[in-house]
Amino acid sequence: MKTLGARMIRAAKCDGSLYDEIKTDRYAPAQASIVVVLSAVAAGVGIVLQTGIGDFFLKTLQTMMEWYIWALATAVVGTRVLQEPKTRTDVGTVIRLISFASAPGVIRLLGAIPGLGSTVGGFIIGVASIWTLGAMVVAVRKTLNYTTSTRAVGACVIGWTAQYFVMGILVSLRDPVSGT
Repeated sequence: MKTLGARMIRAAKCDGSLYDEIKTDRYAPAQASIVVVLSAVAAGVGIVLQTGIGDFFLKTLQTMMEWYIWALATAVVGTRVLQEPKTRTDVGTVIRLISFASAPGVIRLLGAIPGLGSTVGGFIIGVASIWTLGAMVVAVRKTLNYTTSTRAVGACVIGWTAQYFVMGILVSLRDPVSGT
């Protein structure tokens, strides 16, 4: 079994060979779940100094929901709409494999460093988001055996857009007037 930390670093480096390795590793499903949880907890911790401890659990849960909706939508689009002849996998396998792509989100922990302020914290969140998108594109391309990155980018962007709208609806249901 490869260590979780080593796999997270490889995912953050956008090492496509990681996804071939974890396809057959029986420990990978547990590790994949841990990566998603660590990334979500990092988002929760990263926001604490900006908004207070009360938002830690909400942000952690929200981040996990956002990731799952994004991953599910990306997997469905990638396997059913944008598939290529060599695409031979199911939605569950895609979700398991692309879980590792959330590894760059762990840098959101840096938002909890005192004195950084909301501008630097926002920058860190932006970097983490773009980096995660890049890692997700690599993961989707490798997992779905795409010949180019174009379909992977399409699947990821469509999945992210679906997540954005679903989360927007869920937030508006919480407070239809202000969205809070």
